[in-house]
Amino acid sequence: MSHVTPGSSTTAPPIPLPGDVTDGRSARWADHREARRAELVRVARKCVHQRGADVSMEEIAAAAGTSKSIVYRYFTDKTGLQRAVAEAVVTQIRDALAEALAAAATPRDGLRAMVGVYLEMIESSPRVYFFVTREGSLEPSSPLGHFLDAVTELVAAPFARALTDAGSEPTPEDRELAETWAAGAVGFVRGAGERWLRSQGTPAAVPREVLTAQVAAWLWAGPVGVLARGRGT
Repeated sequence: MSHVTPGSSTTAPPIPLPGDVTDGRSARWADHREARRAELVRVARKCVHQRGADVSMEEIAAAAGTSKSIVYRYFTDKTGLQRAVAEAVVTQIRDALAEALAAAATPRDGLRAMVGVYLEMIESSPRVYFFVTREGSLEPSSPLGHFLDAVTELVAAPFARALTDAGSEPTPEDRELAETWAAGAVGFVRGAGERWLRSQGTPAAVPREVLTAQVAAWLWAGPVGVLARGRGT
């Protein structure tokens, strides 16, 4: 007969079923795999930053202290690894752009802040930037495709805010124009930024601050500025 001490419950703790043990081990294994995968992405990003986009899987595996077969187990091939690195990079850029926009005092300041943050981040590691944006990564389901859609929404925000600050709510036509302009603006900023990166070290290169001011001014002087001025902003 079991002994029950005074004040204790007579209900015994549940005995884990075999399935519970298996589930716990599976969860721990999944956590381990996710942590290991994140570490491999970090190492790959560092290797690309130091050696360029043509760094081999063997070099990445060596830097991670593992074998090439283990890297392939997590990413299948170099394209899979490229997508994983792209996901980490574009998430970081997108979050930084959102923070810059949220901290801006005016719509125009927000636009300029986002242009400045974008140029600063791609300048910090051109090799990584070109690695994650190289051909084949722009399909709608790719990390970069999702990133461009998200950034288009962010860039459209100052447009809508300018109209609201002018005392009127944006109409459906305004919103459509904002999205169309923003999609073009994202492509414009990306093209200008990539050309600027490639010009580094040549007489054509300009300081980042100068390009930031130029690009922001050109964008604001376009449809955003025209419509905002028409509403009295």
